Amino acid sequence: MNTKETNIYETDELVGQYCDFQYGDEYFGVTNFAKACAHKAIEYSKNTPQKKALDLGCATGYASFELAKKFDYVDGIDYSQAFVNVGSEFQKAGRISYTQNGEGEIKNRKEVAIDDFGFGAVSDKVHFSQGDACALNPEFTEYDLIMATNLIDRLYQPHLFLKSIHERLNENGILVLTSPYTWKEEYTAKEFWVGGYADENGKEITTLNALIDMLGENFELVTTEDVPFVIRETPRKFQYTISQMSVWKKK
Repeated sequence: MNTKETNIYETDELVGQYCDFQYGDEYFGVTNFAKACAHKAIEYSKNTPQKKALDLGCATGYASFELAKKFDYVDGIDYSQAFVNVGSEFQKAGRISYTQNGEGEIKNRKEVAIDDFGFGAVSDKVHFSQGDACALNPEFTEYDLIMATNLIDRLYQPHLFLKSIHERLNENGILVLTSPYTWKEEYTAKEFWVGGYADENGKEITTLNALIDMLGENFELVTTEDVPFVIRETPRKFQYTISQMSVWKKK
């Protein structure tokens, strides 16, 4: 997750919630979102060399590790230092513990091991760092795959990311975006929304159509598909969301 002004994404509660989202149980028959996205991204990038990948908005790192089962080198970048620290700790210690909300003030302590997910043998191929998707360092380049999950509607100026991301991909590289397109002014000033508004002529601008216009010069849209996910808040409260995945091949 990337915002210009981090707040909730540095809190212990959100760190615990996202650890549980990525490393905890599955609910209502919905596949682990990070795992599903990584597997789909691997499949969509199978015609590339699959040497180097970027997991942008990596949160606590699950998809970065999953991508490392196929790719030789994976960068996992998130704006939240607290999230990045989880992935780094998983690498170093081989396990992480986190707090899961119970009822009211009740908290459950959960622990998972890196080998529970088959990540131990590939963890040294992953490199975590804190970074801003709208202003990435020049060193982050020459990727066969860039995956940005549930990211663009949490960026302060998503256009900065979208207009330049092709420069970081190799020829015929694959860009995988997912987003539920929940545009909110608390994350993105309305003037920078990619979609979800009406223009000066009253025409409704959807995010996918806007992405086609913005990315069309440098990318070919390969396909789109819906990818659901569930976030547990408490034992009896869950977020069920449907993210749209769009897959783009660099021209």
